[in-house]
Amino acid sequence: MFDETLLDDPDALSRADIHGLLRGAAECGARVRTAARNATEAGVDALKPDGRPRAVLVAGPGPTAGCAADLLTALAGGGCPVALIRPVGVAPAPGALQWTLPGWAGPLDLLLVASPDGSEPGLALLLEQAYRRGCSVACVTPVGAPLADATVQARGLAIPLATAPYETVTGGAQADAAPGLPAGPGTLWSLLTPMLALLGRIGLFDVPPTALEALASRLDQTAERCGPAIATYGNPAKTLAAELSDTLPLIWTEGELSAAVGRHFATVLGALAGRPALAAELPEALTAHGTLLAGAFAAGADPEDFFRDRVEDSQELHARVVLLRDRGEEITSPSPAARALALQRETPVSELEAAEGSSPLETAAELLAITDFAAVYLTLACTP
Repeated sequence: MFDETLLDDPDALSRADIHGLLRGAAECGARVRTAARNATEAGVDALKPDGRPRAVLVAGPGPTAGCAADLLTALAGGGCPVALIRPVGVAPAPGALQWTLPGWAGPLDLLLVASPDGSEPGLALLLEQAYRRGCSVACVTPVGAPLADATVQARGLAIPLATAPYETVTGGAQADAAPGLPAGPGTLWSLLTPMLALLGRIGLFDVPPTALEALASRLDQTAERCGPAIATYGNPAKTLAAELSDTLPLIWTEGELSAAVGRHFATVLGALAGRPALAAELPEALTAHGTLLAGAFAAGADPEDFFRDRVEDSQELHARVVLLRDRGEEITSPSPAARALALQRETPVSELEAAEGSSPLETAAELLAITDFAAVYLTLACTP
């Protein structure tokens, strides 16, 4: 059951937030600033690259590495391929996962490893593979973690993971991490920011220090708009959470950055809020999800007896479209066709778009922050 009244009760939200999810979403701007400072102190600004790598490989545990690879791909804009190395293993435990370099990886390629834990032996073995193949290596991981030592042995660049003051790191693991929950929004920016600084330094895309500060400021501004003290009617994250309660979200995206955010949002809704969600890019989404809007999940799929007593009825999920755009509509935009299909099938639509004139980094930050806050509110306001 979704308790919408909880959204406008900051004290009740605080009591329900036993894992500090709201705090993690609110501190992303601070994480970016700390992570940028850590990257500078680690020597990123002093690097003298010979040129762009042939390809960038990203590896790490959990969905955070996948989101980082998605965002880097969108930001690179085709200037350099970015590939995620997916782990294999019998369980998602640090000791059970293994990563393998693709057969073509070699001295012209860059391996980026991101680990909020730093104790995965599989990643240490991956670093050894990269060293033998001559790949350049950079790793974002906690100070003193086994993975930091492995990075130094592989002659790579180890960048300390940015943590909040209340977090403790013991034996390479974050002691305050809630078991069974995915890494929070703050962890994503702690891992992603040093990668942005590094790839900006080697010329993959333009990321001056002012861009990272603007990114942090946009995260702070969005946190103010989406904070627990802001009422639902003026809070885009609370509004989205209320709209998605008891629905099957169909996340339709326009633009590469929005596509990365949409896939991340679907993952977080499932892993954090326990809600199924499907993400697809426009215009292909109209074909991939069109039947869902006409089948059992359609908004008008109620039985014919409209006036029956529904108290004893089981609650049915009905589709709701979430339209994410990273830029304004153009004449070739598929968004009007998406709205028309949803209207034809009597399906409600929620829309999110970054502020006009935003840089790509600021666009990603705003969309990620709003959707992360929405997932947190949906998690906290749902009672068993």
